[in-house]
Amino acid sequence: MPDKLLYTQNRELSWLRFNDRVLEEAMDATVPLLERLKFVAIFTSNLDEFFMIRVGSLYDLSLLNPDHVDNKSGMTPQEQLHAIYRAVRPLYAKREQCFFDIASQLKVHGIHYLRFKDLQPEEVKFVKQYFKQSIAPILSPQIIDAHHPFPHLQNKVSHVVARLKYKGNETFGCVPIPTALPSVIYLPGNSIRFLTVTEIVQEYLEHLFPGYNCVERVRLCLTRNGDITPDEEGDVYDGDFREKMQKVLGKRRRLASVRLELGNVISPELEAYLCSKISLEHHQIYITKAPFSLSFAYELSGKLSEARRSILSYPAFTPQIPGYLPAQEKMLRLVQRDDVLLSYPYESMNPFLQLIREAANDPSVVSIKITIYRLASKAKLVDYLCAAAENGKDVTVLIELRARFDEQNNIDWSEKLEEAGCTIIYGFEGYKVHSKICLITRREHGAIRYITQIGTGNYNEKTAAMYTDLSLITADQSIGMDANEFFKNMMIGNLQGQYDHLLVAPVGLKSTLLKLMDEEIAKGEQGRMIFKLNSVTDLDLMAKLRDASNAGVKITMIVRGICCILPGLPGETENLHIRSIVGRYLEHSRIYCFGTGREEKMYIASADFMTRNTERRVEVACPIYNPRIKAKIHHILEMCLKDNIRARILLPDGTYCHITGDGEALDCQQQLMADAVADSVPQEEKPTLWKRVKKLFHS
Repeated sequence: MPDKLLYTQNRELSWLRFNDRVLEEAMDATVPLLERLKFVAIFTSNLDEFFMIRVGSLYDLSLLNPDHVDNKSGMTPQEQLHAIYRAVRPLYAKREQCFFDIASQLKVHGIHYLRFKDLQPEEVKFVKQYFKQSIAPILSPQIIDAHHPFPHLQNKVSHVVARLKYKGNETFGCVPIPTALPSVIYLPGNSIRFLTVTEIVQEYLEHLFPGYNCVERVRLCLTRNGDITPDEEGDVYDGDFREKMQKVLGKRRRLASVRLELGNVISPELEAYLCSKISLEHHQIYITKAPFSLSFAYELSGKLSEARRSILSYPAFTPQIPGYLPAQEKMLRLVQRDDVLLSYPYESMNPFLQLIREAANDPSVVSIKITIYRLASKAKLVDYLCAAAENGKDVTVLIELRARFDEQNNIDWSEKLEEAGCTIIYGFEGYKVHSKICLITRREHGAIRYITQIGTGNYNEKTAAMYTDLSLITADQSIGMDANEFFKNMMIGNLQGQYDHLLVAPVGLKSTLLKLMDEEIAKGEQGRMIFKLNSVTDLDLMAKLRDASNAGVKITMIVRGICCILPGLPGETENLHIRSIVGRYLEHSRIYCFGTGREEKMYIASADFMTRNTERRVEVACPIYNPRIKAKIHHILEMCLKDNIRARILLPDGTYCHITGDGEALDCQQQLMADAVADSVPQEEKPTLWKRVKKLFHS
């Protein structure tokens, strides 16, 4: 509908603006230098995934349905692709300038990123020896001619390609850089001096093609479409779903090319040759002198002294244990007295892990059920679930094997859990299970009692120290009964389940959100809504937000990434205010608030306002009933809304601007870290009845 285009913008271009804000953090002089370098690395890996998934899916759509029109921007797939390729080009220039600016400043601190021409004579000797002994023996250089066809260039693997001459005839050579090699080589000496392996291979190309004259050489890295799911395979597969996923991962490696990165300008002849061989056009090529991958950014701090690390990195922060959780008391007992809300990464995930460990060994625990989307490569949670199964508990794990780029990790974990005796299920055809819910069932004095954990983020012990998320642990039996019903439905493949308290997608979440929005619309100018989300793309929810704005409802949104609704448009969204926060931690928690005061309805959820979440995934939102927990969440929201350092305001034209004003400077993440430290001080232990009696007796 045409009127929808007035207050919405293209999803992909909105995402690129988000990634541009990540790059802004890398350009911020108040951020420590090594952290700035990490922001460039995050920007780079974000862009890699964007091309593999979003550009890849648009490429497929342009072939299957070229006349399809995006309902937010009115653009065809091909128009969106051209807009993306244009918008990305200045970002490459910005990334390159940012990288070399940071590299230049790091030299002052004894950290030197080098090109081959920067090496000292003794370093050249070391590099040449290292090349001969440790690099050349595992390379597979190939001549390309009638008997040696053009090789398959693997996705996101660096190569060195050259134009070669031999006895007056011209041919081409290709050297893939194996992933088994380190990305950079550190030179001996007191300072940190390093260069990329690709740079070394490019320099010693003649050693790999003896007898050939190298006319032209270039470092390159190809990005392929990575947007493939088992549901797109088309064939019916009756075997174990794990086997099907292995097949999908193999197929992904050979999908169509969507981007080519080059380390330098090349001749028209070489460009034409490459484009013909990998089916690309000129506008899909990007030239950058900066390394294609910046994974080494995460290694450098480990090579520094404590003194230098403190200058170049964020101050170390350890996620805290809330002071109201006595170290000597069991979580199982404590949660039965009162709800617990953990706010990652300010507070530790350990209380939840302790709860699972206790449940694994508690004779009263009958079963543990959990949904898993992403796990760390090393996971205590898996150990505790395996221990529970080995102790005779009924352990059910719904693990999503289609978690993008974590498929192999989840396949491996599912096998370990199954070997330990856990019941493993994989979800639904056509629907990913993205919910974060865990149910512990206990039998106490002949009665069944539930402890439920519901979160906004994954059970990933690594990202719990890097992403902001909320984790509610409650003994509320009404929520526990809903959670029990949820797992029953998951076991029998029923997506149509009805729940009294939980909002569960794909059936009950979106409809309830629209209903709650209607309740605020009915209040007119007295209506209030606050949302904290990662992304906003769902057209139905955006239309309702527009209606609410036009009814006078005051709407405040904290949206980290994609935001397809435009705020502040007269007659459309003038009562809608949106901000975004990009900082030390990835903002990941989802919070929905409707109304104010005692009548306020608050939820934490696994779902963003995206159609894929509301209609094509299994998601769970949980109501917050405990006033103390509500107050804690409101404090988090308040800090986000007061942030005037890392926050940006979304303008009606889709761009972002810094917050201006004379108020006291506040970085919400820094403040919440300070709050967590202050709140970690153990509270005075409440005396038991026996202790009070003893005290009275002694007095």
